[in-house]
Amino acid sequence: MKILLTGGTGFVGSAVLRRLLLAGYQVRALVRQSSNRRNLEGLDVDIVIGDLCDSASLASAIRGCTALFHVAADYRLWASDAAELYRSNVEGTRNIMLAAGREGVDRVVYTSSVATLGLNKDGSPANEDTASVLDDMIGHYKRSKYLAESEVRRLALEEVVPAVIVNPSAPVGPRDVKPTPTGRMILDVASGNMPAYVDTGLNIVHVDDVAEGHLLAYLHGQIGDRYILGGTNLTLKEIFSQVCRISGNRPPRIRLPHNLLLPIGYAVEAWGHLTGQEPRFTIDGIRLARKKMFFVADKAIRELNYRPRPVTMAFQDAVQWFRENDYLK
Repeated sequence: MKILLTGGTGFVGSAVLRRLLLAGYQVRALVRQSSNRRNLEGLDVDIVIGDLCDSASLASAIRGCTALFHVAADYRLWASDAAELYRSNVEGTRNIMLAAGREGVDRVVYTSSVATLGLNKDGSPANEDTASVLDDMIGHYKRSKYLAESEVRRLALEEVVPAVIVNPSAPVGPRDVKPTPTGRMILDVASGNMPAYVDTGLNIVHVDDVAEGHLLAYLHGQIGDRYILGGTNLTLKEIFSQVCRISGNRPPRIRLPHNLLLPIGYAVEAWGHLTGQEPRFTIDGIRLARKKMFFVADKAIRELNYRPRPVTMAFQDAVQWFRENDYLK
């Protein structure tokens, strides 16, 4: 049996790839011509060149496969051209879902995000049933993922494609080559380049647990349903403290008010538009930080037998990988 995987060169996708290979599946990885293939080195994987916006390449790539894991996404909280996010995350997702439907694949696992979910007004952790609408989505990344997930759910309910949806929280761990926004934060803290923090929080999960959750969703998930793949809810101060204990740095003690950061964010983004360089923090990121992104993975634990490991292991593996690969000086 052969599985087509998108996003295998990326952070989450490379973890999913390794888990599928470990389980004995044959994997075909859809890779763009320009992609950095570092995360594929040494792996027994069939590489095919294609693009989510090129329907002909998708039809060729998925032919002969019995399943699809669509992990690829443009994960940026800022882009000089926001249309790129919608092309990759919405149009690209629609294209590959329709290709999977036409080829008659038996099962699809689509990687969404907790970014598409609602948050409880009382601050309690949200779950898959916490309501959200498009207007709740802050920034183009969240909006694009919300629209993409809505499209996948529609196609699943209309029986166009047999898709199960997974919603990872904030993955942390090895092989964060780019790194992702969350990985960049961990790297900055571990390097001693984070002098202050804001009052917010995230649900942190080991990237390899996210990969395990993908396989479990493939094996046991209900078509058209979604499952949070999360770990531990931590405030930003708690995250920084744990990372600093591992890296040997002193954690930041200055707490900055959100209102102070917004003017800085506007200035940094303006510079980014002038230079084309991605800002280290963004207006959308500052707005998102006003609320704690806390979630529970009870449904995945109950229905998929998902079992996330202690969050300290995620931080340890991330810092060790950054250090061993010369990101951490």
